Amino acid sequence: MFEIWGPILAGLVALVVGGELLVRGAVQTAERIGISPLVIGLTLVGFGTSTPELVTSVQAGLSGSPGIAFGNVVGSNIANILLIAGVSAVIAPLVVARVALRRDAMVMLVVAVVFAGVAPFAPMGRIAGVGLIAALVGYLGFVIHQERQHADRGAIYDKTVALADADPGLAPPHAPHGILMPLLLAFAGLGLVVFGGSLLVGGAVSLARAFGVSETVIGLTIVAIGTSMPELITSIVAALKRQGEVAFGNVVGSNIYNILGIGGTTALIAPSRVPEEIARFDAPLMVLVSLLLVVFATTGLRITRWEGLALIAGYGIYLWKLWP
Repeated sequence: MFEIWGPILAGLVALVVGGELLVRGAVQTAERIGISPLVIGLTLVGFGTSTPELVTSVQAGLSGSPGIAFGNVVGSNIANILLIAGVSAVIAPLVVARVALRRDAMVMLVVAVVFAGVAPFAPMGRIAGVGLIAALVGYLGFVIHQERQHADRGAIYDKTVALADADPGLAPPHAPHGILMPLLLAFAGLGLVVFGGSLLVGGAVSLARAFGVSETVIGLTIVAIGTSMPELITSIVAALKRQGEVAFGNVVGSNIYNILGIGGTTALIAPSRVPEEIARFDAPLMVLVSLLLVVFATTGLRITRWEGLALIAGYGIYLWKLWP
């Protein structure tokens, strides 16, 4: 059994540690060549906690395991809402910023609807990948423009704050030193992430075969939860600090990155069709739980502890439904 669980656990550790080193090195490099802190935060730092999902999905796609690749994307989004937002709300009710609700949560809902609508009918090929990545670039450009013009901050900014609060070393530094060490740090992190993703995908495939369950179920559950650990940690830290709007923004921002960035990159590098069971059940469920999060957030601009408990219970039912 260790031959199965050992690579999975080692892969998850390497993904989390490597992702942190990669983002820290990239942030320091960008800051030292004069890139705006706002742009750094909304792109490099904001994308940081999604690095494990990105590498794992791409490697799974290249290995011929679309169930793990797209199960990771869809399963991570479901876990972000039901598990991570639920746990965070139980710790402290999540106060929702209006701009995060009006702009970012609606974008999250729309991209979930588009993905669920396309998945049953068209393969996730390179054209779809380019379209998703272009949508992410356009969205980030719009957000950067808006947040330069106004004092209001949205979900992607809150995702950045959550990550920096959980690990202050990931906040953009202000040291005028050379660029060599940050680059080495970034490349070391990238190597760890790639190594960890390979271990996790291999272990997940072995686990599926050992237990007689589909790779899709493993991707939707164990892989999705494991690669979502950075989001869980950062949201819990934000909730403990009574920064409910930051925890909410972290979840919403991560879900947007997952579909547009990770789904798009996976489709571009390793084109494949979304497995039928995901297209038929899990993708529509992702839309429903996204809508549920928006409804909870709209009522009083907060997600209460009771609503958090309902989200967690929903995730328990979802896991019970998936596993034989």
